Amino acid sequence: MKTRNVKLGVIAIALLSAAMPFTTKAQDKVEASIGADIVSGYIWRGQDLGGVSLQPSASIAYKGFSLGAWGSVGIESTDAKEFDLTLGYSTGGFSVSVTDYWFNTGAGYFHYDAHNTAHVYEAQLGYDFGPVAVNWYTNFAGDDGVKENGDRAYSSYISVAAPFKLGGLDWTAEVGATPWETSFYGASGFAVCDVSLGVAKDIRITDSFSLPLFAKATWNPRSEGAYFVVGLSF
Repeated sequence: MKTRNVKLGVIAIALLSAAMPFTTKAQDKVEASIGADIVSGYIWRGQDLGGVSLQPSASIAYKGFSLGAWGSVGIESTDAKEFDLTLGYSTGGFSVSVTDYWFNTGAGYFHYDAHNTAHVYEAQLGYDFGPVAVNWYTNFAGDDGVKENGDRAYSSYISVAAPFKLGGLDWTAEVGATPWETSFYGASGFAVCDVSLGVAKDIRITDSFSLPLFAKATWNPRSEGAYFVVGLSF
C-alpha cells in the first residue's frame, strides 16, 4: 500500500505515492519504467506498516493508460511482504485507477473468495489542479474493514496534497482523512490520520548520474503517532 506515497507510502514525496497515479499527458508510444526505493520505514496513510524496506516498482503506459506493479519487502522477518497491481488512466489533471493490494500475512495469492482472501481492491478518482491535487480512494471488495455492527465499511480515504518549492528544494504538504467509520484505518467516524510534510532533492554522484533523496515527517492525529522516514530512489 502507496504515494502508494507515502503513492500516496513514502515513495514519491514530490511525486505524490504508491497508491496515487501520476498525472501525465497521453503518450503517443509505449513507455516503460522500472525502479526501486530503499526507505528507513514503511509509513502509509499515517499507518506504520514496517521498518527498513526495499520497494521495487515497474510500469508500462500508452495513450494515458497504465499498468503498474509495486512491492515492499522489509528486512525484518516479521514485516509483511506486499505486492500491488494498479490499472489506471489519466488525461490532463484527471486520473482514475483500480488497485489490487495483496499481503502475505493472510490467504495465499490465488485465494479470491470473499471470506478467504488477503487481497484488497481499491478504486481511486482524482484531479491535479496544479497548486493542489485531490484524490479519493474507496475499498470496494476483498479483505476490507468493517463497521462496529460487522457490515462492510467500504473504507475510504481522501487526500489533499500541495507541492511547492522552498530553499531550492521540492516539498509536498499533505493532509489525509477517512470520512467514516472503518476498522481498516481504526476510525470510529471521520478522522484525520495523516498530516505530512515531505522534501526531495537529487544527490549528484557524477556529472551524468544522481540519486533522488527524500524525507518525510508524518503525524497521525487519530492514533497520536509520529514518524520521520528517509529514502533513496534508484
